Amino acid sequence: MPAVVSMQLSPVGKLYDFAAEGFLDAARGDYLIVEVETGQALAQVVRPPHASAQNGPETLRPVLRKATIWDFLEQERRTALEQEALALCRRIARAEALAIKIVQCEYDLAGGRLTVRYSHRAHGKAIHQQLRRFVRQLAPELGVRVNMQVLNDRGAAKILDGVGKCGRQLCCTTWLRAFPDVKLRMAKDQQLSLNADEISGVCGRLLCCLSYEDDMYRSLTRSLPKVGAKVLTPQGEGRVRFIYPLKKTVSVELEGKVLADFNADELLPAKKNAQGCGPCGGCTHTRRAQAENRPAQQDQPDAQ
Repeated sequence: MPAVVSMQLSPVGKLYDFAAEGFLDAARGDYLIVEVETGQALAQVVRPPHASAQNGPETLRPVLRKATIWDFLEQERRTALEQEALALCRRIARAEALAIKIVQCEYDLAGGRLTVRYSHRAHGKAIHQQLRRFVRQLAPELGVRVNMQVLNDRGAAKILDGVGKCGRQLCCTTWLRAFPDVKLRMAKDQQLSLNADEISGVCGRLLCCLSYEDDMYRSLTRSLPKVGAKVLTPQGEGRVRFIYPLKKTVSVELEGKVLADFNADELLPAKKNAQGCGPCGGCTHTRRAQAENRPAQQDQPDAQ
């Protein structure tokens, strides 16, 4: 298997594998010049050269050379130009009343290509027409080739940064490289309010931190009876109304609609009634019990 080196093109960004041939001495934190789709870029080593995990053949982009002091000086110059380009892009977007939000501008290493990252709410042909009009105005102003790259809500928040509901800097800008798959079920399992304002981040999407404790909550919930299940408690039979996974306790409604809390190890499953647990008599347990209790009848031929 070929040796690869994993690098990031931006702080806490996605990791990309490059061919490590000729650079097996690269160490974590080193800066290298690599080839990407938009040209050449300055990348930082996150994982030193190692064996590739890919089994099949793959085409890896090469590492061109080690970064020099001139590359860092050029990067500082490009950073200043990027801020000027960002201000120009936002000014054009406001003047044309475009339904896009300019998030970031980034020059390639040679300075001949500008990548404009944006987010938008419009759909269909309207947004494509606006983008073409935007590029036609921007390219002559800067004298470079413009590449437009759309971002989703989470991607835009990662670049813009901010403070989360916990009062700390956003996870995606400090350590979270890839966004987890967050589902509304996670908030339900953690018994959180389903108010969108309370379980959404600055990006407007579900909080990424809902996924951090999901496995633990699911494991604890499996050891507790389900809500609505009949259980036998030290105070008699009742029905589960609430569960508290972290405390491993449940709240049971007893006779007289009295609620009482019990530890999970104090409960036993209620015995099922062979005659049926309700007036419907349509569940599988009821039909099976009725079939077992029904006396066997032997079919006998009619006398001729």
